Amino acid sequence: MTLSSTTLPHHVAIIGGGPAGLMAAEVLSLSGIRVDLYDGMPSVGRKFLLAGVGGMNITHSEAYPVFLSRYAERAPQIAPLLREFGSEALCQWIHGLGIDTFVGSSGRVFPTDMKAAPLLRAWLKRLRDAGVVIHTRHRWLGWNADGSLRIHSPEGEKSVQADALLLALGGGSWARLGSDGAWMLPLEQRGVQLVPLQPSNCGFEVQDWSDLLRSKFAGAPLKNVAIGLNDDIPRLGECVITTTGIEGSLIYALSAPIRQAINRHGSATVHIDLLPGKPHDRIQAALSKPRGSRSMAKHLHSQLGIDGVKAALLRELTSADCFADPALLAKAIKALPLTLVKTRPLDEAISSAGGVTFEAMDQRLMLKQLPGVFCAGEMLDWEAPTGGYLLTACFASGRAAGLGMIEWLREKA
Repeated sequence: MTLSSTTLPHHVAIIGGGPAGLMAAEVLSLSGIRVDLYDGMPSVGRKFLLAGVGGMNITHSEAYPVFLSRYAERAPQIAPLLREFGSEALCQWIHGLGIDTFVGSSGRVFPTDMKAAPLLRAWLKRLRDAGVVIHTRHRWLGWNADGSLRIHSPEGEKSVQADALLLALGGGSWARLGSDGAWMLPLEQRGVQLVPLQPSNCGFEVQDWSDLLRSKFAGAPLKNVAIGLNDDIPRLGECVITTTGIEGSLIYALSAPIRQAINRHGSATVHIDLLPGKPHDRIQAALSKPRGSRSMAKHLHSQLGIDGVKAALLRELTSADCFADPALLAKAIKALPLTLVKTRPLDEAISSAGGVTFEAMDQRLMLKQLPGVFCAGEMLDWEAPTGGYLLTACFASGRAAGLGMIEWLREKA
């Protein structure tokens, strides 16, 4: 980026109108910097609004060490962002917009009305009042030979000069909302270190369900179960059987290690505890009771309450010999093996892993290869489970990038 030589306020361009881009715009505009924000969609914050459907989970109230651990191997890079703008600071910021919050029974934090739209409206009014100019239906295409930005608009292609640039273009999930990963090519051409985008918080496919399971139980919720991978402690929750495999909150929470195992070995086997509240010996004792002329299906139902999709999965994933042996059947009920062979497509995922590596940036989130170009949000190479962690890190990284831009502009002035 080439700095303007005039005494006018610095002018920056932000590409992307999600939480990271909007937060950076707020930080910059409050410092007297002229901000033009460009978004390819007809309106900003579309994925943010979608995340609010069914309840806007903005962050999580758990203690900082546990909160930070949700970012797994990228926790060391996310830590300085959260120390400056973590869940408590985010809640205070929301309150400053006139939006109250509450903590749900799970520890998740929500706006009082559970909606994203009022929060976004209040935020956009604040930004416009601060002088931020938002250009919708303006898509970033990369750079011209003179270093100016190529922007496609309804009127045709434009060249935009700016003193600094923030890219906050999201990952590669939900292309119809603007996060399509098309930004990777211009950065690759400039030599920026990138990791391929992969699905995160996603569903997985099995080799093949039987016609019976697919026709009768696709879409059925699998409730009150625990699922574990390898020797990890199984997690409690629920998920959903699909026509191709399995998805839902419990699977999303395990999506990173499952995906990594598939990448390494070609498949990953999770173990489902169908009755996490009952110990193995009690289950075996119940199954060992005489059942007379009753079928095993009725015996399972009367003794253990196993029927419907749980019974169908037992039939699907075990042998006839297993059903004839109470010890084997009890073992299967406590650790039913399900082999997953691939993720569902990236565009179906809630979020994505991969993107711009932290090693490609300095501590201000500025690209080492491209001075004056900063990155924030989901386009960075980190991932986290649902539960408010994704949004919190997007807000925090946008704020950090905005502050980094201010510092860099002051140094170059």
